[in-house]
Amino acid sequence: MFWDHAARFCTRKNVLSTVTVFASSTSWIESDAVDQCHHVAALTGMRHVAGMPDLHPGKGAPIGAAMSSTVLYPHLVGSDIGCGIAVFPVKLKRAVPEQLAGRFPNLDVAVDDDDPAWDVVDEFGGPPGGWVEGLGTVGRGNHFVELARVEPVADASRLGLSAGDLVLIVHSGSRGHGERILRAHTERLGAGPSDDPAGYLAAHDDAVRWGSLNRRVLAARVAAALGSPVTAPIVDQCHNLVEVTGEGYLHRKGAAPGNGCDVLIAGTRGTRSYIVAAHAGPEANFSVAHGAGRKMSRADALRRGKAKHTVEELRRTPVGSVVVCGDRQLLFEEAPTAYKRIEQVIADLVDHGLATPVAATVPLVTYKTPDAGPSGKRGRRR
Repeated sequence: MFWDHAARFCTRKNVLSTVTVFASSTSWIESDAVDQCHHVAALTGMRHVAGMPDLHPGKGAPIGAAMSSTVLYPHLVGSDIGCGIAVFPVKLKRAVPEQLAGRFPNLDVAVDDDDPAWDVVDEFGGPPGGWVEGLGTVGRGNHFVELARVEPVADASRLGLSAGDLVLIVHSGSRGHGERILRAHTERLGAGPSDDPAGYLAAHDDAVRWGSLNRRVLAARVAAALGSPVTAPIVDQCHNLVEVTGEGYLHRKGAAPGNGCDVLIAGTRGTRSYIVAAHAGPEANFSVAHGAGRKMSRADALRRGKAKHTVEELRRTPVGSVVVCGDRQLLFEEAPTAYKRIEQVIADLVDHGLATPVAATVPLVTYKTPDAGPSGKRGRRR
């Protein structure tokens, strides 16, 4: 369905909360996602729900939304606390996708302390919370590591980027730690508010830092395998988190911080992604979109994809890039056609004054899972 951009209002216990969806009349926004926004707006203490142009239904709460409240609700952040996207410049003499695809390491196997990538962990001050399980793994779902080529749109030079430069884009999170944190809450209180905000926030903050470290370790592993030096990220923004504000809490689920920072908004493995300068205001809860947003459920994408595509067709994208993915079901679930048009998402952000594109990235190799399946020893714990 199409959704006209408009402000909607929901009243509970004589307290007015608002819902604003930042999407144009040509944008695909499911009514279920809008309904979820209004359900959240009816929660006790809720002040404002901002739906981004990549808004789509989630489990119990919308994805692609920023929600401000005087009450802390862990389920509005979800289980993948700390999930985000980072961008790392890399230097390679030649970038032939078919050759480089075979050089990606197995990112289903955790890093061990003999791996040079462990130096990143030491420089970070060790794993936050002491967690080492899964460190250096990318995960499933929509997570990925991608080698891409830069196409400047505006002043990309301030990020140190020029046309033709190569970057690694890493999308991953806290790899199960966030799930443990959410489960500890839901087993006692379900979808209700936190009865120990300080305790939740302490564990939450560790998971957010762990996710950032994990993206750095993943980049270090891939850069080393491709023969490039390791660099610091020029962009690293988390889109599943809660922030403490002067008025309470700002929950983001699939929404990136948009208050004066640079953000990579992910397209699909067969389309461009965009680095934007985000300048969202209070009506958008200081947030921007985090990606193209799903247009189909995973079940629909699997069913329709199998009727329309072959596995080999999905391993080579419309932009000429190569997909490394040994999980056939995931290939169909994450097909480019399962997502909204990234160009429309970016246009909506621009039209509503939330962001300005700085550069586009064109995929060369997108890694999801190893082609031959998990192999090798498991990472040793330090």
